[in-house]
Amino acid sequence: METNDPGKKEKNASNFGKKIDDFMAELSEAGDKLQHEFNAKYEELKQSAEKLKNESENKERWKEVEDSLKNAGDELGRAFKAAFKKRENK
Repeated sequence: METNDPGKKEKNASNFGKKIDDFMAELSEAGDKLQHEFNAKYEELKQSAEKLKNESENKERWKEVEDSLKNAGDELGRAFKAAFKKRENK
């Protein structure tokens, strides 16, 4: 049976608000972790591109590879920023 007890409704609303706050904190933590992982992978890509560039004998061919990797990394960076732009604005 449902009661019209205002105290119970207030307690339920408070619990719901706390759960939302907890969820938002977890979401923010996950976003921060994802951003850290993204930055680490991006640095790995940049180092790999530099290593390939240094090891190559066919400089023109590897210049194209380097440009492609840089463009892919930049596009990934833009996508990541767009995905988390709303979170940063709040």
